[in-house]
Amino acid sequence: MDFEIRKDRTKPQGRKKLTREREAYSRLMQQGVSNREACRIVGIDERTGQKWRNGRHAYGNRKALPPVNAVAAPSGPSRYLPEADRIHIADRLREKATIRAIAAELGRSPSTVSREVRRNRTMGTRGTWHYRPHAAQARADARRPRPKPRKINEAPGLRDAVQAMLDEKWSPEQICQALRQKFPDRPEMHVTHTACIVRRFFS
Repeated sequence: MDFEIRKDRTKPQGRKKLTREREAYSRLMQQGVSNREACRIVGIDERTGQKWRNGRHAYGNRKALPPVNAVAAPSGPSRYLPEADRIHIADRLREKATIRAIAAELGRSPSTVSREVRRNRTMGTRGTWHYRPHAAQARADARRPRPKPRKINEAPGLRDAVQAMLDEKWSPEQICQALRQKFPDRPEMHVTHTACIVRRFFS
């Protein structure tokens, strides 16, 4: 971005000089940058950024300009909300945006966003609810199920037997059948052909 951050933010810039700032702010918002961060980069007050979002002049409340659309960075098809989405939710909640508006910006259903806020909100010191994205991410990571260790890696004897047959170019189906015939009374030595395929590709 060919935009120089203003060093001295104490001097008024005048009405016309904010044109480039608003264009830079708009580009940042289209890239999914939060209002707070976009204002910091451009060098404007957060209230000015909020007014631009709502399509108002920085120096008044008169509706005059097209609103700057808040667009979150694409999060992909994952059913889990990434941290960037949680930061976007927190930023928009501070600006009093509705759940439906936030959901539309993220490309999610309103129920998903509502459930996320309800599940991960915390009670503040003054008895008010707050949504803190980093704490929400930590709680979500803690709730997420961890992959179970593969049976074939937990039993050295089974692992060595499977690896030996793989080295002999046996197919996964042949390995499964051979193990069941050789160890009929030892279920811990039985595997599925999928486990053999995984072992073949990751050994």
